[in-house]
Amino acid sequence: MTEQATDDGIITCDACPVLCRIRPGKTGACDRYGNIDGKLTRMDPLVVMQKITDESGAVVPFLSIADKWDGSVISQAPTFVTGIGATTTYPDYKPAPFIVSSEHDGIDMVTVVSEGIFSYCGVKVKIDTDRFIGDEPARILVDGEQIGHITTAEYGSQMLAIGGVRHLTGGSKREGNVTCAAMLALCNRQPVEMQIEGGAKLIVEAGKPPVIDGVQEERMRVGCGSATIGIFAPQWHGHVDEVIVVDDHITGVLTEHQAGRFLDMRPAGIRVRGRKSTPGRYFQVAESGSGWGGTDVTDPLAIIQKIDPKTAWPGLKLLMVSTTGQHSAWFELDDKLKPVPAKMPPEVQLVVDRIGENCEPALSTVLFVGGAGGSLRAGVTVNPVRLTRSVRKGATRVTCGGAPVYVWPGGGIMVMVDVTTMPANSFGYVPTPALVAPIEFTLPIAEYAELGGYAQRAVPLADALAGKKVRAEPWRGDQPWPMDKPRA
Repeated sequence: MTEQATDDGIITCDACPVLCRIRPGKTGACDRYGNIDGKLTRMDPLVVMQKITDESGAVVPFLSIADKWDGSVISQAPTFVTGIGATTTYPDYKPAPFIVSSEHDGIDMVTVVSEGIFSYCGVKVKIDTDRFIGDEPARILVDGEQIGHITTAEYGSQMLAIGGVRHLTGGSKREGNVTCAAMLALCNRQPVEMQIEGGAKLIVEAGKPPVIDGVQEERMRVGCGSATIGIFAPQWHGHVDEVIVVDDHITGVLTEHQAGRFLDMRPAGIRVRGRKSTPGRYFQVAESGSGWGGTDVTDPLAIIQKIDPKTAWPGLKLLMVSTTGQHSAWFELDDKLKPVPAKMPPEVQLVVDRIGENCEPALSTVLFVGGAGGSLRAGVTVNPVRLTRSVRKGATRVTCGGAPVYVWPGGGIMVMVDVTTMPANSFGYVPTPALVAPIEFTLPIAEYAELGGYAQRAVPLADALAGKKVRAEPWRGDQPWPMDKPRA
């Protein structure tokens, strides 16, 4: 990094393409680098992960130590250097700032550590809700700028695709800056308010329930209407004559459903609206919305198309319920076969409550997705394709802030990581705009030499940390230790 000051004490930071000129005692545009005594200095401490053990040698659970430990390095604890606070390899050709040698299970290992500048990156957000938030692929807006779009809904969740190079660099300068700021906040587990064009207003925060049009979501549905029928049919048997589980995607009708037939239930003759898929499974019974089962229904009887007098009978006991159990109603047919509200029997209410019990808490999940490009791979080896191949064959483990990542199949090194598994505030930015994220490559040192790595620059951990401002984080025991051999 450039450390030569001008006559007025200004130094130029070359940690990214912006090349900020920083006055003495000030920081650059990203606040990550400053001019301290005429030297370009990384302002944040280097973060290391440590296995903290008690007197018996057992690993102390993450949560039990979090409020008691001051974050200082414990010298005898197994330690892993992360890319958080490590500085970068920019402008690409420089070796990674930390190449740390160690021994693990009798094998000489090396961990290559840096902060990557990710111009090509995005965020995938999973929102646990059956509420309608907008059509696919509706635009996602923050401060009036598009930062992404709604993508295909998944089982019990709505999905958002945010960021990507086209929003970061392909639109206006303001669009890029707003997108970058929203992604940075999401990745650092901060709330972001966004508006779906033609749809809902959302507040999304990693690891927290989503807030949709001012209402905090509570439950992720147990399944679609058909699945709910299949799960609970035996528990309803003998207590009901018909159950209709209202769902925006697949509404289930118990006596028509294969589960009801398997239990030899008498046909009830109640026909719901929508398009019949297979027996007891109906699509499009109503419009999407925030009512029963993610539909716009507020009166469940509205989805009943007809009641067949040749099949139904007076006194027929009908339960209508949503896929989360948050909406339910009990009816009995009168002499004219009209559904009349009645008090729900305790044994039926028990099963409705059990639907809610089997719903997991609604959360917002934020996954960072980024491609390890030129600056990252060139900082590891002079022959980047060999690093890619080493990752592919499992010889090199990739982590982000010490957290396990999923490496996408196909070309390149495209990683995806749950931001809640990483230390807090793991991400930064540069005003190009792009996100800055930690990344680490761990492999046997013999393998590293073979792929053309800078093995001669590897130094022991104590030497790597000497003179550095370091903050230690407790390793989470529910995650694999980064030095362990990747599972095949």
